[in-house]
Amino acid sequence: MSDGDSAAGTVPASAAPGSDADDASSQQVVKAARRGRSRRIRRNRLLQAGVLVAVLAIWWLITALKLIDPLYLPSPQSVLGSFINANRCLVVDEASGRTVCGVQNYYLWEHLLASLQRIGVGVALAAVAGIALGFLMSMWEPANTALAPYLNFLRALPPLGYIGLIIVWVGIGDLSKFLLLFLAAFPPIVIATIDGVRGVREDYISAARSMGAGPPEIARFVVLPAATASIFSGVRLAVGFAWTTVVAAELNNGIPGIGGLAYISGTQLNTSLTIACIIVIGLVAVALDGCIRWIGDRLVPWQGKV
Repeated sequence: MSDGDSAAGTVPASAAPGSDADDASSQQVVKAARRGRSRRIRRNRLLQAGVLVAVLAIWWLITALKLIDPLYLPSPQSVLGSFINANRCLVVDEASGRTVCGVQNYYLWEHLLASLQRIGVGVALAAVAGIALGFLMSMWEPANTALAPYLNFLRALPPLGYIGLIIVWVGIGDLSKFLLLFLAAFPPIVIATIDGVRGVREDYISAARSMGAGPPEIARFVVLPAATASIFSGVRLAVGFAWTTVVAAELNNGIPGIGGLAYISGTQLNTSLTIACIIVIGLVAVALDGCIRWIGDRLVPWQGKV
């Protein structure tokens, strides 16, 4: 072989696939992408914090200039004070030393915990029943034909439209609240389950059948994992619907409960406590949504990658 042929047939080490240079270049690209994501996250957080500061500043300025009666819009300091007082004991009679802890004989965090427990029960029951019914309707067409109109009818009803009927049926105890929250969370879980099961690719099922899998194995190892992402999306929506229904669920005999506390404080013209309850409800809703997304990302890591 000539020198020319040898030179032409030789590949430089730096150009060889899988070389150290390629690995270093890939690592640099990954690091640059991570830095870019970190910068975007910091920029988004700063933007969100700036909007919050601006809203608080405008709110404080309006109340400081007394442009609106404090009965209708209390100051941020007043709302913060109501929040703090709702979580501690106050002396109401110096002579006797009588103290009152929280509001309506419960701390605010106890009201919140009671509402979360009710939502947990309602959504859990809705998840069990909704997933089962969703699988049935998606895999057996007669069931879907018979039940789909009534499911859409239930989904369109506002909770306040039938809260009175539920109270007549089961009373004003926790059972009525569980039932109302169940009805709010049930339709989105059923619909998400149907969409998830029907969205399973046919070649996945065919491949499982070709390897000898029967209907139980296909449902457990193919359909359920493929539909899990959609089911989690339905549960996420259901929790949001149930949380927005908590005030309606706790209109009657809702103490302890954050929704009941917000309603009662509003009827008593305790606007600062009402706003504090609304802020707590909103913050907890954001936290619940973030937790569900985090759990979904961990349990369904293949979402968007298959």
